[in-house]
Amino acid sequence: MNEQRYKIRIDSWWQPLLLPGGATDDNSYVEISDESVRMRFGWLFDHTFGLDDIESVHESSWPIWYGVGWRTNFLGMFGLIGSHRGVVEVKLRRAHRAWGVLRCQRIAVSLEEPQRFVEAIAKAALHAAANGGARAGVSV
Repeated sequence: MNEQRYKIRIDSWWQPLLLPGGATDDNSYVEISDESVRMRFGWLFDHTFGLDDIESVHESSWPIWYGVGWRTNFLGMFGLIGSHRGVVEVKLRRAHRAWGVLRCQRIAVSLEEPQRFVEAIAKAALHAAANGGARAGVSV
């Protein structure tokens, strides 16, 4: 499998709010490789986790009152939001640490191609499981 990159959707009217954290079209993406998923949103968030860490992935929503940018509810949910459209939620099997401090078990990310991303994660997990890597049980 080749690396697949999915751009984080950033609406033009939110761009000025995201620039202080370095979020641009060039450095805001989710990348799937044979064994891992990398999520990068500007300079403030760059985290990689294994495909076998993913429990489920599905299209979701992000209400406008939750805001945009790098968001957290301090209860395990982290948002990488540049738009309120195209949001996908990735649930992890175990908690990771965002910025080394914040517990993170669910990540919501706004994507330009959310459905393609969901399908690609499911396919990548099956491919990795067939090659002895990740577990095959990713729910979509």
